[in-house]
Amino acid sequence: MVGRILLFFIIVLNGVFSQAQEGTVLDVQIQGAKRTKPSFLKNLVTLRSGMPLDSVVLEQDIARLQRLPSISHAYYQVFSSDANEHNVFYNVEENFTLIPFANLFSSSNDAFAFRLGLQEFNLLGRNITLGGFYQYDVFNSYGIAVRAPHLFSRTTGLSFSYNDFTTQEPVFFDGTTADYRYNNSGFEVMGLHEFNFKNRIELGGSLFTEDYRYLSGATNDNVPRELKVDKHLFKLIYNYENIKYYFYFLDGFRSTLNFQYVGSSNPNLPEFLIGFNDFVYFKRVGDKGNWANRLRLGLASNVNTPFAPFTVDNNLNIRGVGNTIDRGTGAIVFNTEYRHTLIEEDWFVLQSNLFIDGGSWRNPGGSFDDFSDKSNIRIYPGLGLRLMHKRIFNAIFRIDYGYGITKDASRGIVFGIGQYF
Repeated sequence: MVGRILLFFIIVLNGVFSQAQEGTVLDVQIQGAKRTKPSFLKNLVTLRSGMPLDSVVLEQDIARLQRLPSISHAYYQVFSSDANEHNVFYNVEENFTLIPFANLFSSSNDAFAFRLGLQEFNLLGRNITLGGFYQYDVFNSYGIAVRAPHLFSRTTGLSFSYNDFTTQEPVFFDGTTADYRYNNSGFEVMGLHEFNFKNRIELGGSLFTEDYRYLSGATNDNVPRELKVDKHLFKLIYNYENIKYYFYFLDGFRSTLNFQYVGSSNPNLPEFLIGFNDFVYFKRVGDKGNWANRLRLGLASNVNTPFAPFTVDNNLNIRGVGNTIDRGTGAIVFNTEYRHTLIEEDWFVLQSNLFIDGGSWRNPGGSFDDFSDKSNIRIYPGLGLRLMHKRIFNAIFRIDYGYGITKDASRGIVFGIGQYF
């Protein structure tokens, strides 16, 4: 009995001694910030003067800083006194954040198309994103967006965007295809909130107008040649992220749920619900490899309409398949790729990329059996290259070549800015 009591006091005293050894934080400083306001970064981290020194908090603060567009890398230093008080320095290496971009691609009728834009990811030194673009894809399009996730506090912000987007879109019905001039113009406002380090939410909506005008191809008396509809949309995005960042290497898991209700003023484009979830998993492989995976599961109201919301497209889900070659009311898409660093200098990185993209769709008005229908399944292996600038945010030029191995498959090259996912 005496031995047990003695053991108990030893454990308690050891815990008290260990806690005392942690000591308290005397001061927290930011070093290395030139374009980003140190006061903004200091408010963003959770460690404060007077708090006990906690390695978990230190690591979370570093991860939080590395997520910022303006920061390419961050680390901490702790300087301790004999009185067991600590000065903590968060050291940051900044990205260049005023980024022009250009994207070249082929349009739905194989004509030359491009997008030009400019984005500032660190406006006012507070990681506010302001950007705009112009696109020529048979028709002219433009848009502007601002995103300020820390506008009201360290956890709450706002985003706003306006787009006037016009493209030539294929519409599928009765086994035939028609080309329409499609215009979508409107604005969106979203509230942004971070519950904690791993969980974030976006909630808001938009008012917009969709305008379809027949250009060429098949016709049907039940499919209007002109259709202009005012719509409203309510959107919820829930994001869970537990990813470690080391420059361009990623390791961890992210899940993003996107749920929308779209209301309509015309029965030809009826109201519908749509939801999809992206599950993304990254794994470091040695010093130079990164294995990346994305699974998208999506369903929408199963309305038998040629204007179904899920599309099969080069730039969205399957590289090499073509631009908007099919539509559906459900989607299962899986992308997996291995990225390997071939050359890494002070600022430049050249990566190779081996990938397999695959997916299947539910036909408008169809059943879940459509997912296993061979005519709806696409599998495209391929390879590509990535040219990166380590100190310019998202400065990744990618080129991929996908080759279809399923029924009636195509092949093609896809260009883009940033990793595919």
